[in-house]
Amino acid sequence: MSSKQRALVICPGRGCYNKDQLGYLAQFHQNKTAMIDTIDSYRQSLGYSGVSELDAMERYSINAHTRGENASALIYACAMGDNQAIDLNQYDICAVTGNSMGWYIALAVAQAVSPQHAIELVTTMGSMMEKKLIGGQLIYPVTDEQWQALPKMREQALQLVATINQQVNHQLYLSIDLGAFLVIAGDAAGLKAFEQQIPKIDKYPMRLLNHGAFHTPMLKEIAEQAQQQISPSTFNKPVVPLIDGMGKIWSPYATDTKQLHQYTLDTQVCEPYYFDKAIDVAIKEFAPDVLIVLGPGNSLSSSVAQRLIEMKWQGISSKSEFIARQKNNPIIIAMGMPDQRQLVTIN
Repeated sequence: MSSKQRALVICPGRGCYNKDQLGYLAQFHQNKTAMIDTIDSYRQSLGYSGVSELDAMERYSINAHTRGENASALIYACAMGDNQAIDLNQYDICAVTGNSMGWYIALAVAQAVSPQHAIELVTTMGSMMEKKLIGGQLIYPVTDEQWQALPKMREQALQLVATINQQVNHQLYLSIDLGAFLVIAGDAAGLKAFEQQIPKIDKYPMRLLNHGAFHTPMLKEIAEQAQQQISPSTFNKPVVPLIDGMGKIWSPYATDTKQLHQYTLDTQVCEPYYFDKAIDVAIKEFAPDVLIVLGPGNSLSSSVAQRLIEMKWQGISSKSEFIARQKNNPIIIAMGMPDQRQLVTIN
C-alpha cells in the first residue's frame, strides 16, 4: 500500500502576482531555466518583455505587472514552477483544477497542452484585450466572518445583478462563483449601478484592477478570435483528471480533445466559472488527503477553506476550526506561503 498522500492541485487565477510577489521566480525557481527560457523566448518573439525581466524589476509597477499579457504569463510561470517543485515521492496527484485563468494553467499541469502550446494559450488569452479592456470586474463577499455561507446575501446580490442587466444600456453578469465571494462583471454602467445599490461590507464591493468582463457574453468576440487562432490539435488527453469550471471531470481515458478545445475557448470564456463547484466535485470524487494551492500569492485558500466548511469536511464547520486544524495538520497547503511551501517541496 502506497505511503503517499493523495493531493489535489489547485491553480490560481489573475490578480495573485502583486507587490509582495515581486521576485517570486528568482527566489523559488532560479533552477528552472528551461521552463523560463521557453516562456521568455516565445514572449520576446512577440515583442513582450520576458517573465524573468518583469520578475526582476526593481519596483512593482501597476502598468507593467497587471496588464493582461504580462500578469497572465507571470502567474503561469510561477505556478508551473511550483508544480514542478512538488515532491512526488510524498504526494500522488489525483486531480487538477483551477480558478478562471487557472484553468489554462491546469491544462498545462495535467499535460493536456504541451509547455510550448501552454504559453501560447496563456499569452493569446491574456493579450486579447491588450489595446482596450472589455468591461470590468468587482468582487463581493457572501459569507460571514466564520466563512459560513449567507444564502440571503448571495440571493440578494445575484438578484440585483439580474435586475441591473435588464436595464437599458446596462450589462452585468455573474463572472466567477468562488463560494466565499462572487465576482461580478459588466460594463461601466452595470458595475456602477451594482456598487451604488448593494450593501457595503468593509471594503466591498471592490473593483479588480485591469480585469475585463471575463466569463460573460461580453467576450463572445474574444472567444471567436481565440478559436480561430488556437487549433484543436494543440489539445491532448490529460494524464491526470481535470475538473473544469462547470464541475465536469475530463478523464485521461475519456476526454474528447475537440470538446476540451470548445470548452476552453468558448464555454468558459463566455459563461460563469463555478470555482466552488470545481472544488466540491474534486473533494467528493477524488477524496484528496491534502489540497495544494500553487503560488504566487495565497488568494484562493480562504475560498477553498469555505468549501470545506460548507460540506463540513472532516468535521470542520467554522473558520476557527479550520485555522486550528491548519496549525497542527494542514489540509490546504499554499505554496505561496514559505512556511507551508516547505511541507510539499523537494528538499
